[in-house]
This record gives sequence, C-alpha cells and structure tokens, in this order.
Amino acid sequence: MKSSQEWAPPPGTAALIFDCDGTLADTMPAHYCAWLSMLRPYGIPFPEDRFYAMGGMPTAQIIRVLAQDAGVSLSEVEVERMVHCKEETFLRHLQEVRRIEPVVRIAARYRGQLPLAVASGGYRHTITRTLVHLDLLDWFDVLVTAEDTPRHKPEPDVFLEAARRLGVPPATCVVFEDTDIGLQAASHAQMVAVDVRPWREAWWMSLRRQ
Repeated sequence: MKSSQEWAPPPGTAALIFDCDGTLADTMPAHYCAWLSMLRPYGIPFPEDRFYAMGGMPTAQIIRVLAQDAGVSLSEVEVERMVHCKEETFLRHLQEVRRIEPVVRIAARYRGQLPLAVASGGYRHTITRTLVHLDLLDWFDVLVTAEDTPRHKPEPDVFLEAARRLGVPPATCVVFEDTDIGLQAASHAQMVAVDVRPWREAWWMSLRRQ
C-alpha cells in the first residue's frame, strides 16, 4: 500500500469522504475507556477486540447488542441514559485526542481542490466537539452523523447522504475508513474505499519511537 504522502485520488474523483473516530481523530483509546466506565455498573463485558470490530456503529445500537448478549434487560430510557453517560465521559477526555496525521495530511492536501465531507456513525454533538478540538471543523463542506440517516454502517446510508449533500454521484467519491463495517458501507455505496489502518499503525509506531 502506498504511503499517505504518495496517495492520489483515482481519475474522476469528485469528493473525499472521511470517517472521524479512528480515521481523522485518534479517539479510539478514549472512547474505549469511556465505554468500560459506563458499562461497569451493569456488569456488561466489552472486550477490546469486539470494541474495534463494532467501530462505526452508533452508541445506542452497540449498547442494545451488548446488553442482549449479556442477558441484561434495558428500557429505552436506560439506553438513552447510558448513551449520555458514555458520550459525556468521552468528552471529559477530549484533550487527550490527537489528529491522525497521515490521514489529516490528505485532507489538508486536497482541501480547496475537492469537496470534503465527514460521515460518521457518531453523534453530531460529539463529532462536532472532536473536530473543533482538532481545529478541523471548517475544513469540511458537509458533516453527516448518526442522527441524519435511518440505517447505519455497514449500510451505505451515511456515505450516500454525504454524496447527496455534496452534490456528486456516489461512484465519484473516495471514502477513508478504519473499520471493516465502515469499509463495507463504502463498498455498498459503490464508492472507492481506502483502509487507513496501515497508515495509522505506522504513525503510532513512529510516535512510540520518539
């Protein structure tokens, strides 16, 4: 795979669409800590490998799946309370979040040349706060979040909605993602999908060597 410095959009690309958590923003460790803190009183387990596998799904959907698997009965009021607790716990750790530089460099390179969007399974308030913290919010022409579509990744709705708002055909979009379900969603939308995990992991390794 080419490095992010070498990456170039394929001919005919009309827009670039970025996931946020784990793609533009190194939020996943802080999100996982928030999950463990929120779930602990309920005795609901959430192994780290499963956390990463479910990346891109809205918080409420993950809570329902985890609770069902653990045999824990929750009302919708309790689910909403848990969502609020988890998101607020994450936001208290927002100062720990950094840009994922190899991916942000691509956005910086094509900003002003191609329309840019963020399309995330996260909630608008949390994603907006994250992008503001990283001084990235005004880089993007469109922001699509969990509240904006009836279905979520791996369904293609969030990416199709981003293309619609950008005014470009889905097949002319390139999506940057860090999860299998996000890459599946991009494929279902008939978009070119770029897996940023090799870039992110190489960046992590470079930070550890410093």
